[in-house]
Amino acid sequence: MRKSLILLPFLLAAMPASAQSAPAREIAYGTAQLQKLDFYKGAGDAAPLVVFVHGGGWQRGDKGNATGAAKIAHFTGRGFAFASVDYRLVPGATVEEQAQDVADSLAYLARHARALGVDPGKIVVMGHSAGAHLAALVATDPVYLRKAGWGLDRLAGVVLLDGAAYDVPAQMADGPRIMGGTYDAAFGRDPARQRALSPTLQAAAPNARDFLILHVERVDGTRQSEALGRALAAAGARVTVQGFAGRGLRGHMEINRALGDPVYPATAVVDRWIDGVLAR
Repeated sequence: MRKSLILLPFLLAAMPASAQSAPAREIAYGTAQLQKLDFYKGAGDAAPLVVFVHGGGWQRGDKGNATGAAKIAHFTGRGFAFASVDYRLVPGATVEEQAQDVADSLAYLARHARALGVDPGKIVVMGHSAGAHLAALVATDPVYLRKAGWGLDRLAGVVLLDGAAYDVPAQMADGPRIMGGTYDAAFGRDPARQRALSPTLQAAAPNARDFLILHVERVDGTRQSEALGRALAAAGARVTVQGFAGRGLRGHMEINRALGDPVYPATAVVDRWIDGVLAR
C-alpha cells in the first residue's frame, strides 16, 4: 500500500500531457457560495462523466482538497470528463440540503451536457466517506433527483468509497466510539429522520441501476457496505461489494487518495466496472 503512495507523484509526472488533467473550469450550479463544482473536460463531444462527491464528516472538505490527486488525471487521461462537487456544510446546512445539492449538481451537468461535451446517458456518481453516504442517498431516495428535475433511471452508475453511515441508526448505536459527535451534528436524535437519511433503509425500489461499493478493513465500514449491498440487491439493483487492504483512518484515506494510481488495486476494479456499466 505504501508503495502506491510513494510512486504516485512520479507516475503523474511521467504521464504524457494528454493524460494529465487540464485546468478546472469552476461552474456554479446554484446561488450559494458552496454550490459550485470544478469541471474537467473529457475527450470529444460526448464523453462519459464521473462526478465526485468529497468526504469530510458532512462538516469539512471541499472540491479542491478532498478529491484525491490521482483521480482527475486518471479519468481525464481515459477520455472521461470529471467533475468535483462542493456542497453546503453542516451546521450551516442540513444533510437533506447537502443531498439536494448533490442532486442539483448532477441535474445541472445533465442539462448542460451538450455544451460541456458530455454524454448525458453516461454519468457515474462517485463519493468517498460522507460523500459516499450522500451519493448513496441520492441514488436510493428518488425525492432528491425528482426535485432537481432529473431521475434515478438516468444515472448510469454509483461508486461508493468506504462509507459507513448507510444505516444511520445502526451506525449511531455504536456510540461515541465511532465519531459520535460528528453523527450527532449531522443526523440529530430523531429516529424517523435518521431512517430517512439512511440509504440502506431507503433501498426499496426504485434505485439507481448499478452500484460498486468498496470498503477497506474497517469493521463498521465493512458491515455497513455489505448490508447496503444486500438491501440493494434484494430490491433488484446490480451490486458489487468488494473489500481492499487498509486499516483505520489511514486505509480510509488511502482508498480516496490513491484511487486512480495504476498501482493501487482498486483502480483497475473501478475501471473495469465503469467500462462494463457504460457498455450496457
